[in-house]
Amino acid sequence: MPEKTAKVLQILRNIDAKSCCPEISAESLTADWKLLWTTEKETLFILQRAGVFGTTAGDVWQVINAKEQTLNNIIEFPPSGRFAVAASIQPATNGNYNTVNFKFESAELVTPKWAIPVPPFGQGWFQTVYIDNEIRIAKDSRKDWLIVERSTRCP
Repeated sequence: MPEKTAKVLQILRNIDAKSCCPEISAESLTADWKLLWTTEKETLFILQRAGVFGTTAGDVWQVINAKEQTLNNIIEFPPSGRFAVAASIQPATNGNYNTVNFKFESAELVTPKWAIPVPPFGQGWFQTVYIDNEIRIAKDSRKDWLIVERSTRCP
C-alpha cells in the first residue's frame, strides 16, 4: 500500500506543478464533496478505527458553502452516527477561492444514543490545485492531500 500512496502523491505533485488553476469562485467551490482519497492522518485514523464504536465507517464529506463562509467535515457511521467538524472559512485573496483559510469552530461525535461535543482545534489553509464539474484536488497547510467528487447526497 505505501507504494501506491507514493505513486498517487507523485501524480498529485505533478498535477500541482503543472496546474494553472483559474481563479476559483465561491460558486464553483460551494458543494457537497464526497471523499475519494486522502493522506489526512486524523481522517484515516478514524476510518481505520470505527470498529471501536461498534460500527464501520461510511462516507466522508466536505461540505463547503463559500458564501456563508462555512466548511463541515463529516465522517458517517451508519446507520445514524457521525463525527462532524465545523469550520469558518475565508479566501486568502479577496474573492479568489484558490487558497482558503479555515479555523475549526466546533466538533461533535454522534451515535444513536448520545452526542458528545469535542473541543475543536486547528486552523490552516487549503489550496485547490484542480477543480472541474466533478472532481476537486486540494493540498493543505499540513502537506496533506485530498481528492473529492461533487455530489448531492450528503445528509
